[in-house]
Amino acid sequence: METSQSLTLRECLIGPKGFYRRVAVIVLPIIVQNTLSNVVSLLDNVMVGQVGTLPMSAVAIVNQLLFVFYLCIFGSTAGAGIYGAQFYGQGNLDGVRQTFRIKLVIGAVLTGGALALFLAAGQPMILSYIAAGTAPTDAAATLGFALQYLRVMLPGLIPFTVTQVYAGTLRESGQTTLPMKASIIAMAVNFVFNALLIFGLLGFPRLGVVGAGLATMLSRFVEMGIVVVGSHRSAERYPYMQGLYRPFVIPKELARQVIPKSLPLLVNEFLWSFGQAVLLQCYSVRGIDVVAAMNICVTCSNLFSTVFLSLGNATAVVVGQELGGSHLTNARRTAWRMISLSVVSCVFTGGALALCSPLIPHIYNTELAIRLLASECICVYAVCMPLQGFANCSYFILRSGGKTFITFLFDSCFTWVVTVPAAFLLCRYTGLNIVTVYLAVCGLDFIKCLLGFVMVKKGIWVKNIVA
Repeated sequence: METSQSLTLRECLIGPKGFYRRVAVIVLPIIVQNTLSNVVSLLDNVMVGQVGTLPMSAVAIVNQLLFVFYLCIFGSTAGAGIYGAQFYGQGNLDGVRQTFRIKLVIGAVLTGGALALFLAAGQPMILSYIAAGTAPTDAAATLGFALQYLRVMLPGLIPFTVTQVYAGTLRESGQTTLPMKASIIAMAVNFVFNALLIFGLLGFPRLGVVGAGLATMLSRFVEMGIVVVGSHRSAERYPYMQGLYRPFVIPKELARQVIPKSLPLLVNEFLWSFGQAVLLQCYSVRGIDVVAAMNICVTCSNLFSTVFLSLGNATAVVVGQELGGSHLTNARRTAWRMISLSVVSCVFTGGALALCSPLIPHIYNTELAIRLLASECICVYAVCMPLQGFANCSYFILRSGGKTFITFLFDSCFTWVVTVPAAFLLCRYTGLNIVTVYLAVCGLDFIKCLLGFVMVKKGIWVKNIVA
């Protein structure tokens, strides 16, 4: 086992060419995949926006609710994923298979629960986003569009879950190309059927928001088929996929270790994503125009955020594999290098986003006031992006060492104790304009960065949990 040693500042922050080549092999396909996913969201927004502001706002509300489910799936499978990455670093393929089975069972339970919840309580959840002062006709139309879109999107939750379980296991072994290819094809399917079904081209029915939902659902099934079939076709590239279901056995001892690690991550992702939904609800009290502007801001900003978010996923893989191989000094060194890489990338991508902020909202067919408001919010997000990059990378470093309860405190507790109350108070009890409120809320991530720096530096996460 490697012993710890003192590291120079340069060794901490800058790695050799081989390090960046290794990171690039893992992160570039993830960046491409995440970028394509965000392009799909952008296309959905722009195309639905051509129908009108109310349909665009309705789709934004439903997507914010579904976002909670998506992150719950990510969080619930991440606990097993910590073990999967370390098992792979250890060379234990049986362990990788067993963690896959745990993820599949957890994902199935959550998907069934989410379907039941959305079917039973979809309408009241949507109504909470429609401000009390909205004109009755606008409120009724927004609710109608949102319910139509939600009902069509629900079947797509099943293939989404299956795809994430498979893709997560592939990423933990450093195999990120197949999920990327699947996303490229899914994006093409989504784009083509968006055009056909939203606008009724080539003899297809003009379905508006329903057409957008159908196109997205179809693309989910296509993506799942490519990932599942591709994973089982190549025994040489993905040896842990052989014997995945025969026998379908999960050792009790492993389950006892994984579930306590998974629960804090599941709760964290639920509370954090729910916190983001509540933030939008806080902003929505300023009017339906603010919902539309924030939807444009978030959708466009996500396109530029893929770099640091993908680097976070890559951090979990490379640091987790170092820990699983008991290369503890390398794990520390790798963690700081990933943080510096993430922050530097955010400086450049944030600068590019700020330069594009006056232009991006003009691709939407909406009122000029909404475009201007969206542009200002995008600029705020761009300025604060390096803070998010640092905090995001710190989160994945702590998680890679199995410190899931600490990540729960660091991420979702911070959101609910600091961010959400600040947005609630500023939106309801001050006369500050929404852009100033958004800047204040985003700027609070500086506190989160300080906490992340202290915890990463202390090394509480440096642990091999599969030894």
